[in-house]
Amino acid sequence: MTAASLRKVSDAHRTAPGRAAASTSPALALYEQIKAFITHKIQDGSWGAGHRLPSESELVAQFGVARMTVNRALRELVEQGRIVRVAGVGSFVAEDKPQSTLLQIANIASEIRDRGHDYRCEFLAAERIAAAPDVAVWLDLRPGESVFHTVCLHMENEIPVQLEDRYVNPRVVPDFLDQDFSLVPPSEYLVRNVPFDQIEHVVDAVLPTPEQAERLAMPVTDPCLLLTRRTWTRTLPVTVVRCLHPASRYRLGSRFRADGNPSFG
Repeated sequence: MTAASLRKVSDAHRTAPGRAAASTSPALALYEQIKAFITHKIQDGSWGAGHRLPSESELVAQFGVARMTVNRALRELVEQGRIVRVAGVGSFVAEDKPQSTLLQIANIASEIRDRGHDYRCEFLAAERIAAAPDVAVWLDLRPGESVFHTVCLHMENEIPVQLEDRYVNPRVVPDFLDQDFSLVPPSEYLVRNVPFDQIEHVVDAVLPTPEQAERLAMPVTDPCLLLTRRTWTRTLPVTVVRCLHPASRYRLGSRFRADGNPSFG
């Protein structure tokens, strides 16, 4: 497209009835004009957190541009953390990234409800399996020895924010799978019923597998934060859990005093 054509399209956006006013310089590329229009709506409060954006088709018609132009604008807004896209549902104004503590075992259900949001947990697996070599090492078991395994998908306002993949030592919690996890999620049950005296947290930046990306409703090329947690009771390993968070929707951090104790308030 020539510079003259770009100016013509930009002028049309400013003057044509029903067209969106991007409030941008005509020298901006078309996808940048769409980004600026959406960003302005967010910043002036017209579109609050959770507001559903016009669909790609609606933006194509509104701006008179190609779908790939709209797609690029939305993709970059996702990368900047301004919006979230849920496959098959649409694009939404992003909440400020929720933050989960690293110094304690966080109750994600309570964190979400404390923000005034709806929480739901979808259980994908609850089984007794043979321990893979890495799981056996983590839980001080023999490879192939029996281990409990659960997989949960945690949702905030119906948007996936954490994929929890957990292994539990049957020697320490023999009745783990007898619980009704629809009433009390695995993490909360363990905290309530198994005293722990050591916690290990390790955070890595990773890319999701195709299956994980599908479950988290995110592109497979977007980064995730992987929190791996292990707990012990009287030197016996209790559980190892890997919590995968889309980096565009979540962050991990803590505040603590100089003596190493958590600081609240």
